[in-house]
Amino acid sequence: MRRGRTLIFVILIIIIGLVVAFVAYTQYFSQAAAPEAPLTVDVYMVGQPIPQGGTITAELLAPMTIPQANLMSVMYTIDRQAELVGKVAKYPLDQGVVITQAMVSDATAAVPISGPQWASLIPPGMTAISIPTDRLSLAGYGVNNGAHVNINACFLFVDIDPSFQSALPNQTGILTGTGFTPEGLPVLSLGVTASGSGQGRLELDPSIQQPYYLMPSERQRPRMVCQMLLQDVVVMKVGDFPADPAASLSAPAPVATDPQTQQAAPVPPDIVTLIVLPQDSVTLSYLISTDAKLTLALRNPTDQLRQATEASTLQFLLSQYNIPVPAKLPYSLEPYTVSFCNLSLGTSSVCSATPPPAQ
Repeated sequence: MRRGRTLIFVILIIIIGLVVAFVAYTQYFSQAAAPEAPLTVDVYMVGQPIPQGGTITAELLAPMTIPQANLMSVMYTIDRQAELVGKVAKYPLDQGVVITQAMVSDATAAVPISGPQWASLIPPGMTAISIPTDRLSLAGYGVNNGAHVNINACFLFVDIDPSFQSALPNQTGILTGTGFTPEGLPVLSLGVTASGSGQGRLELDPSIQQPYYLMPSERQRPRMVCQMLLQDVVVMKVGDFPADPAASLSAPAPVATDPQTQQAAPVPPDIVTLIVLPQDSVTLSYLISTDAKLTLALRNPTDQLRQATEASTLQFLLSQYNIPVPAKLPYSLEPYTVSFCNLSLGTSSVCSATPPPAQ
C-alpha cells in the first residue's frame, strides 16, 4: 500500500514537471518568434494647406507617427509645439507634408509676403524676366514650363556719324555766300541750302581718266551677326501668368473662339518668362529695347555641358561651310530670282519679279 502511494506521487511529480516544461517552452518560443515593436515618435505635419507667408497655428497642424530611426533634428515633434506655433510659412505648404525648420521662419524676422506664390520658385540670387517670342523662337512650341534652353541673339549693325549719331551717308548741302566781308573778316557761310542727296565719293575712271562722283543707290544695308548669349536657362512660364496670385502655374492656357469653326482654340503664347542672373536680366532688357531677334534653342535638361560658339556672320558662313561667291557670268536663268520670302506659314518661296517690258 505504501509502495503504491509512492508510485502515485512520482507519477504526479513527473506530470507536473512535464506541464511546467511545456508551458515554459511555449512561452519562450512565442516571445522569440514575435518581432519587437519598433520605437515610434510623433511629429507635426500640415493638417490644412498653409499659404505662403501664412501664420502657423495649432489648428493647422496634425500629428504623424514615424519610426524613431527616421526622426531628423529639423522635424518638429509633439513636445516642440511651442517652437512651431506662431511661425510663418516660407513657401506654400500642402496638406500632409512633414514640417521642417527650412519651411518656416520667425514672424519677427520674416518679410510680409503679399506677392504671388510662384515667386518662391525663383532660386535665391536669380530673377525672372519675360521676353517676346513666337512660334519659331519657341522651337515650334516645343519649349514649355521648366524646359532648359539656350538663348541666341541676332543684331543688325550700321555705320553712323559719331557726331550726328545718324546713319551714313550724310545728306549734303550747298554752301552759299562764303568769302570775306568788306572789313576783311572771314565768313564761313551766309546761307546753306540742303540738296537732299546723300554724300558720295569721288573716283577716277581709269579708262578715260575722268573723275566721277558716285552716289549711293540705296540706304545703307545693315550687317547682321548672330551669337549664343546664354546657356542652360530655365523657362519659368510660357505665356501669361494667371491673374489670380493664388492660382497655380499649371493653370489652363487662354482660349479664343475660331470664327470659322466657332470652337475654342488655345491662344498661341507671345511671351516667355526666364529665370536668369540679375546681370543677364539687364542684358535681356537692353536687347528687347533695341529690337534684337531672340531665339530659344531647346536642350536636354540633364545636359550640363557649356560650349563655346563663334558668332555667325556672312564671312563666317562663306568660310565655315565652303560657300563660294557666284561668278559674274554673261548668261543667267529666266525668270530671274530677286529674293527669298518667308511666308506666314513658315514655308519658303521664291519671289520673282517680272522683267521690265522691252522698249
